[in-house]
Amino acid sequence: MTTDDLAHLDATAQAGLVRAGDVSPAELVDAAIARVEKLNHELNAVIHPLFDRARDVVAGDGPPDGPFRGVPIVVKDLDGTLAGAPYHGGNRLLQRIGHVATRTSHLFARLEAAGFVIVGKTNTPEFGLLPTAEPLAYGPTRNPWNTEHSAGGSSGGSAAAVASGMVPVGHAGDGGGSIRIPASMCGLFGLKPARGRVSLGPHEGESWGGFVCRHVLARSVRDSAAVLDVLQGYMPGDPYTARPPARPYAQEVGADPGRLRIGLRTETAGHLAPTDPECVAAAEDAARLLESLGHVVEPASPAALDEAALMETFSTIMLGALAAELEELGVVAGRPVGPDDVEPLTWMYAEMAAGITAGAYVRALAEAHRWARRVVSWWFDGGFDLLLTPTMAEPPPRIGDVAARADDPYRAASRAVPFAAYTAPFNVTGQPAASVPTYFAASGLPIGVQLVAAPDREDVLVRVGAQLEQARPWAGRRPPVHA
Repeated sequence: MTTDDLAHLDATAQAGLVRAGDVSPAELVDAAIARVEKLNHELNAVIHPLFDRARDVVAGDGPPDGPFRGVPIVVKDLDGTLAGAPYHGGNRLLQRIGHVATRTSHLFARLEAAGFVIVGKTNTPEFGLLPTAEPLAYGPTRNPWNTEHSAGGSSGGSAAAVASGMVPVGHAGDGGGSIRIPASMCGLFGLKPARGRVSLGPHEGESWGGFVCRHVLARSVRDSAAVLDVLQGYMPGDPYTARPPARPYAQEVGADPGRLRIGLRTETAGHLAPTDPECVAAAEDAARLLESLGHVVEPASPAALDEAALMETFSTIMLGALAAELEELGVVAGRPVGPDDVEPLTWMYAEMAAGITAGAYVRALAEAHRWARRVVSWWFDGGFDLLLTPTMAEPPPRIGDVAARADDPYRAASRAVPFAAYTAPFNVTGQPAASVPTYFAASGLPIGVQLVAAPDREDVLVRVGAQLEQARPWAGRRPPVHA
């Protein structure tokens, strides 16, 4: 089987070849390395190749005998560390000092215990603050569907690597949409799990006040479900935990979801930004498809999504978390962080964070929790199973459109809003949500739609995602830049 043949297979299929003895882990890894070397100069997805490390893992007895034994994967250079590998988080100061992590995060250890072999670390905006991956430290990651456009962020490097066929799945994290946004831009399935589903322990209890969740970007629903089975579960001491699933998520693929009641919303939360007609069309098209599958879709959504105060609440919590992160950066550097150590947008945020008192931060958390209760009640009191929205309010932007400029850092913050306005509310509520690649614009760029489930109901997202995947298969659609 050729390198290009393997590029067309998802992680489940590649793992099946290893179990059947048709390919070895070393062959899978070498093929993935060849694809990265072939494509990365066009996309700038992998910024830290870990080829020697990967080949060492598959030498001898090879990787652990887990469900994904020998399957290559990339991990984002944020939301987790790998002992002995660089960790820069899109930051030039960490890049300049050549910072290398001394420990492997629990999440990455679980991926490796499942048999995955990490072949590289991927590009991300500085500290995950923007919905595109264009850090000054490493330059922009480009979209395989059109390299003049962004692959999204903050997990844009992983998205480009998966969409182009370098690897079948890539680690991602989501604090305001950073799994769903790049999934939408790159034509992938991106599921943000429920808060507490995937532990951030033992070195973290929460990130961004509980907004951040971690999982993967995938080309197939079955891969996303099977990896969630690997990653999910309570770790003693976790401050949040999600209710255990009734059965493995992999078993939900192909299961009948029943006749669901689905609300449709095509206006951003708080009316923060207008929604592009093509993004509206994507959601309406998905509504018709869901109706053809027997579901009931009607214009409806939680009334609390119309409240305008969410943006300020979200920003207060995010800025407070950033202030702590910059203090940690100063500890690593051995001196206080200054404006030359971070990007203009980050420094603008740091100055804003300096005005946030401890009381203001705690009040913002309390208001976020109160607002979340008002939103979540819609799934229970209103009798709805899912909410359908566009994933983003605009199609994928051109490279540079959302990047921060030294003379006007606020512009980047403003331009980021349309890309997170549909996704960020559900980081606040902690609900599971997924971007599904059911639509392509006239330009040929993917435009995803978002499905939001009730708390802890990833099983519903997997069932409906698989149903949509079968009704309108996307695996055969490949971007111009592909192995």
